[in-house]
Amino acid sequence: MNTHTVLVIEDEPALARLTQEYLTRDGFDVTTAADGERGLALARELEPAVILLDIGLPRLDGLEVCRAVRSFSDAYVIMLTARGDELDKIVGLSVGADDYLVKPFSPREVVARVRAMLRRPRTLPDGASAARRFGELTVDPLAREVRVGERVVELTATEFDVLATLARSPNVAFSRAQLIESIWGAGWVGDERLVDVHVGRVRRKLGDDAGDPRFVRTVRGVGYRMGPG
Repeated sequence: MNTHTVLVIEDEPALARLTQEYLTRDGFDVTTAADGERGLALARELEPAVILLDIGLPRLDGLEVCRAVRSFSDAYVIMLTARGDELDKIVGLSVGADDYLVKPFSPREVVARVRAMLRRPRTLPDGASAARRFGELTVDPLAREVRVGERVVELTATEFDVLATLARSPNVAFSRAQLIESIWGAGWVGDERLVDVHVGRVRRKLGDDAGDPRFVRTVRGVGYRMGPG
């Protein structure tokens, strides 16, 4: 049985109840909140492994909740949006969410996404545990720590996974599809631009200029790689 805590912050009672029922049936410890302020308080109190977070919440919207959560938690955050608009998805991810689901979705899909998040390996493949250095940048997989010079860079779990995956194979170009399969899992369905949003956040936190990058380089028509130009 799973023992992970999942926090569902959703103001539609029927959807929150159904989601809770399916996750509980799958073995998760589930708590719900119907507004952003209560959800944020529970995120601090419960330290959940995964947060399902509706964008359109009363009292404090989901984007503000996500920003606040990222100041104290590295929980996986899956944004729930009522529209398929690119703006909704991109803005949600840009404030630190790891993934998104567009309503209407099936409760089984929610369970599958949560399980996929928690299946991400925290053990490393052979030869992948050594710290990697790229000029001032150090990526330490064992400590899950990133430094630029002496500055520790605070990354979300997904941002770290993106950077560590690239760093494990310097000078190898990864397509967006390869990064998604490696990090989100082979069964993930959605927009591959998810990768671009996370890479953009990593670059900003590293102080890396996309136009003249020192660390994460864009490979036109392919995706991204680490290493010198």
